Amino acid sequence: MLSLSNYPVALFREAPMSIGLNSIVLVAVGGAVGGMARFGIANLFARWVGGAFPWGTLAINLLGAFALGWLASALNMGDAKQPGNFWLIIAVGLLGGFTTVSSFSLQTLGLWQQGAPGKALANVLFTVVLGVIACGVGAWLAGGGL
Repeated sequence: MLSLSNYPVALFREAPMSIGLNSIVLVAVGGAVGGMARFGIANLFARWVGGAFPWGTLAINLLGAFALGWLASALNMGDAKQPGNFWLIIAVGLLGGFTTVSSFSLQTLGLWQQGAPGKALANVLFTVVLGVIACGVGAWLAGGGL
């Protein structure tokens, strides 16, 4: 059974990483790829299901949460070790560029201002609740813990 009590508190805080040119390049490359993937997937969803609800952003954020949960568990990131280059390019760069709180926030505000507070609330609940569940499922599938 997956339980948050199995995860060290340190995992939920920003860990200081060495910042050098190599780290910056890895995050930038990953972020560029993640941003392009987000752009493509969001546009595909808009074509498939329309733009009345931000389904693309929801799918992107859930997929990103799942992937990060899986990756953190698979790499045993619960250990107090320094994240390596793979973590920088994939977790920080690619998944950081792929998922988006800014688009989620803007789309939720837009729904609210368009007189659709139910859709705005649904977007918040789906993104947050399903995002945490997706992250937990990813961690569980990778071995059950960080």
